[in-house]
Amino acid sequence: MTFYGVSAALRASVCVCACGRQETSGVCRLMCDMLTAVHHRFNRRLPREMNRRWVFPLFLLLAGTGLCQEEVCSKSVINSCNDCIQSGPYCVWCAQLNFTKAGEQEAARCDTAAQLKSRGCRGENIISPRNWVHINQEDPLSTSFKQQEPVQLSPQKISLELRPGLPSTFTVSFRRVQGYPVDLYYLMDLSYSMKDDLENVKRLGQSLFAALKNITAHAQIGFGAFVDKTVLPYTNTNPDKLRRPCDDDYQQCQAAFGYRHVLSLTDKEEDFRSTVNRQFISGNLDSPEGSLDAMMQAAVCGDKIGWRKSSTRLIVLTTDAGFHMAGDGKLAGILEPNDEQCYMDNNVYSRSTSMDYPSVGQLARQLEKHNIQPIFAVTQNMEPVYKQLTKMIPKSEVGVLSSDSNNVVQLIENGYRRLSSKVTLTHDNLPDNVRLVYTPICANAGPVAESEGVCENVRVGEKISFNVTVTAFSCLEKQSFTIRPRGIKDTLTVELSTSCQCQCEDVSIPSPTICNGKGKVHCGMCSCNDGFVGQFCECAIGEKDESSLRQLCRRENGIECEGRGDCECGRCRCHTTESGSSYHGDYCQCDDEHCEKFQNKLCGGNGKCICGKCECFPGYEGSACQCKVSQDGCRTVNNSVCFGRGTCQCNRCQCKEGYQRPHCQDCLGCPNQCQNKLSCIECLGFESKSADQNCTAECLKTISPNMVDHFTLPRKDCRLKDSKGCWVTFRLEQLVGEDYYYAEILNQRVAPLPSINCRSTAKLVPLPHESDCPEPPNIIAIIGGSVAAVALIGILLLMVVKLLIYMKDLKEYRKFEKERAKSDWTKASNPLYTSATTRVENPTFTGE
Repeated sequence: MTFYGVSAALRASVCVCACGRQETSGVCRLMCDMLTAVHHRFNRRLPREMNRRWVFPLFLLLAGTGLCQEEVCSKSVINSCNDCIQSGPYCVWCAQLNFTKAGEQEAARCDTAAQLKSRGCRGENIISPRNWVHINQEDPLSTSFKQQEPVQLSPQKISLELRPGLPSTFTVSFRRVQGYPVDLYYLMDLSYSMKDDLENVKRLGQSLFAALKNITAHAQIGFGAFVDKTVLPYTNTNPDKLRRPCDDDYQQCQAAFGYRHVLSLTDKEEDFRSTVNRQFISGNLDSPEGSLDAMMQAAVCGDKIGWRKSSTRLIVLTTDAGFHMAGDGKLAGILEPNDEQCYMDNNVYSRSTSMDYPSVGQLARQLEKHNIQPIFAVTQNMEPVYKQLTKMIPKSEVGVLSSDSNNVVQLIENGYRRLSSKVTLTHDNLPDNVRLVYTPICANAGPVAESEGVCENVRVGEKISFNVTVTAFSCLEKQSFTIRPRGIKDTLTVELSTSCQCQCEDVSIPSPTICNGKGKVHCGMCSCNDGFVGQFCECAIGEKDESSLRQLCRRENGIECEGRGDCECGRCRCHTTESGSSYHGDYCQCDDEHCEKFQNKLCGGNGKCICGKCECFPGYEGSACQCKVSQDGCRTVNNSVCFGRGTCQCNRCQCKEGYQRPHCQDCLGCPNQCQNKLSCIECLGFESKSADQNCTAECLKTISPNMVDHFTLPRKDCRLKDSKGCWVTFRLEQLVGEDYYYAEILNQRVAPLPSINCRSTAKLVPLPHESDCPEPPNIIAIIGGSVAAVALIGILLLMVVKLLIYMKDLKEYRKFEKERAKSDWTKASNPLYTSATTRVENPTFTGE
């Protein structure tokens, strides 16, 4: 017996090899489901001789991505069996009596099954809840439509009881019924630019019905029209223009309107043709139209439109313009947001002028809720716009109209075929901390994904399947969610609950035997009576010295049980937190509620908070589990990770001190390695006799040398003197790692004097003679020359000082001589002396 080209024995062996254990459900089953999808995707059987060569590497790859993990029990709060099984999917509890030693914490009873067995716990005493899948309703798939409610999805109701963290897989089957009813609502833009298209649509009634009859015998068609809101700046509000918004020369024109429901869904061709023939063109001012307003009302006003409960619901929207969306109403002073409710009075949208346009997200939600699939038949210039719109509205298609819309029937047929041939399985109302993975099993399967499962090119009547793997990551009350194909009414209701309680079958043992008569046995451990504590209820409050017992509950800071618990018999019994969980640890130092958050979720929703640190789920990393595991952004040109000078965290290099991002290639603050590597350069390049004779082996650990005549590295030269006084020139390039370099060393060593030759002709060849390097300096000549120079300088200084003194004295002497020559010496008269004669002059004498 083979399984899609893989023998059952090989399939089992691969699961054992990849996961390290035999597993028929959960992770390994998910991996085998992936193999099934791969087979269907290629639609061929694998030769037996290729099994081991192809399948085994595939599972190793899956194992490397974290889908297949080794059994590990990451224990956190362990005070009971319930705490144990809630700690992780592979944590089990040993209920064997006397399993723990005296003084050993009861948390030792919690570990993986392999570890507990290795420590002596018997298999029948190991408590490990399993996943349970119960199918409550599984009606067979219908083959054709016979006026009764067909069944296209099976099963219809499933109950799951899951252990947190342990995945469980079930299969969902789908088959599209032959002749399933189709409801088509033709929604047309009646702005003035569509006048030619309207005339053509009036003639296409018979062709439309004929095309639908080719699809199914149970077809209905309806009609609706839209233009835009009848307020400025969308429509001219002049009363005459509101009554007649078309050009003056166009006679057949109806008053402006937002959206009007014209014809409810009917199977009578004559009703459709006569109703459409009574429609006329209207008009507005701006180019975008109120398409989203019309589609929203057509989706939520089901009783007005006439949608049947069991049918494929299609809206065909034809237009040659774009669309207004949420926020555009502010241009007209319309501030009330769209509330996604039906407002149809006399088949006209009554809140068009008072409520804003819906957003694309609102419209997509209502279309999906009511299983409506839109087909946009637009002109060539609008195709890119509506292509982008289909990316945001699931199960929608775009077709290009001809100039007069005469190909609209063909567009509808092509759009329906594309929509009906693609089956997309998705879910609604998924509880928090629950993950779904879809594995399509069909000829044209899409990728394995969490959001949806896709099968392409599915024929009517062809049965396809999806394996759905459900994993709950925390304990939760009984909840339900639905799985359904998009655009199809059929649903699968999944009732989900978790196994977070131990069902212990305690052996009846007299209490004095185990619990010293002070308690009873529960899940292998003592549950003590009031007033007694301890592993075996051996401690009574007040029986021992209280201070010594309390000292055992204190850490270095001296706080008893960190203020989060009570010290009972020398051991901390931790309190519960505000949310109802417990502090844990020997001193109640840990809690699982104060880890780093990402996007306002504890551990980003991708991990568990354990003692203040995030423990990430497989495939995630980071302090808040905010990153998917990847090293693509850390890979360098030589395929190393961060050049070996950092670690890859969150797909970015975390460089060691000094090295720069993005890849830790350069270090701006690191010391220059030229001087540090000089001795090794001299040893490896020239084998200097003064170097350490054992240097070669050590230096090759940090340097890869290369003797060159010309440099090729684009680096700065290192030019230093070696131990012989010769100039050595080399360049360094750091390789992968912190202390490993590639060195280019010039063969030519330059001596400090022209007469000294420092050339080496080959690597690792010593200099030909010691005289090639300069001799030590002549100390006597240096000292003698220094003394003579000092004496000569002293004599010269004395002569200069003497000359300066002489010049100063000569200047003073000349100054003295000059001042003496300028002196005017006169004879002094004695005032006591009186002359013997007196000379008197006549004042009137003129000299004549």
